This record gives sequence, C-alpha cells and structure tokens, in this order.
Amino acid sequence: MSNQPTIGVLALQGAYDVHAKRLASLGAKTLLVRKPNDLEGLDGLVIPGGESTTFLWHLERDGFYDVLNDFCQTKPVFGTCAGCILLAKEVHNPTQKSFGVLDIVVERNAYGRQNDSAILFEPTALPGGPLEMVYIRAPRISRIGEGIETLAKRQGDPTLIRQGRLLAATFHPELTEDTRVHQLFLDIVREG
Repeated sequence: MSNQPTIGVLALQGAYDVHAKRLASLGAKTLLVRKPNDLEGLDGLVIPGGESTTFLWHLERDGFYDVLNDFCQTKPVFGTCAGCILLAKEVHNPTQKSFGVLDIVVERNAYGRQNDSAILFEPTALPGGPLEMVYIRAPRISRIGEGIETLAKRQGDPTLIRQGRLLAATFHPELTEDTRVHQLFLDIVREG
C-alpha cells in the first residue's frame, strides 16, 4: 500500500458518496463497492448507514455476503450506524445476522424513530474538542468486550469505538464538516 490507501465504500444504500468524497479530500483513493469483485485490492472499507436488514437483503444475492464477511475478518473496516450493526457480534431489537467481527452488542433503533433524530456535540478522546454527532434512528451499543477502545459516548453509552483494525460509530460522521473520524480510519488503514 502506498501512502494513498485505496478505500472502498459499500454503495448499496446510505450516504456512500459523501463518505467517498470525505475520504478523497483526506488523500485516499476511493472506490464505490457494488459487487463482490470490487473488494479486490482494497486497503480498507467503509460500510455506511442505511437500513441493516436492507443491506443484508442486497448482500445475500450473488454470494456477496460471504465475500464481504471474509473481507471483514482480515481487513480494516469502518462501520457507521447500520454498518456498526453489521459488524457487531450480537444484534438485538430484533435479532439479526451480522459479520460478528466487532466484540459488541447493539440494539437497533435504540434512540427512537426518525423524528427522534438528533445532532449532539459530545466530548471525545480524539484531539480537537467536542465531536459533532448526527443520529438518525441510531443503534445503541449496550455492551463492549475486552480490547474495545471507547472514543466517544452518548448518555454513558459508547458511540465511537475501535477494536484494532475495526472502527465503528453509531452516528453519521459523514454528515458533518468534522473530518477527525474519517482521518482516524485512514490512520488505522495506514498502520495496518
């Protein structure tokens, strides 16, 4: 990998184009991932927000789920909102299939319905002061395993976490002007 990592953004739903533009502005080469073979040669992947059951429906066609699952087992991956749900070891409200690579338990839509969406500014372990967090029918991380680093919280619950090469947010960092979370993911990819 050169100093310009190639980052894929799963482009099945959600604000994938905004993630791609943000990563490109930070010096990454980006590729929109729509088919299993689009994962070849990537240094990392972003799984954006959206609706996690709809993601699963799209992924279960053409063997995409299995190929993406293999990718998530070994490569740097950043999941936001629904992406966080898909990475989790355990999913509730209701229970659903996931890749199970991130040692967390998540509850879908735990902060309410669409009209309960919120923009909050909360302290973070990232340098630079409070972090703007956009929540849209967001999941709540109700349990974290050992080795999980909590980088931000909402009402005491983790909202931005890291487990080695994996990063997850229950909010949408792509919908703010703050680039720190995407920069952190690029730093993780470069570390690997």
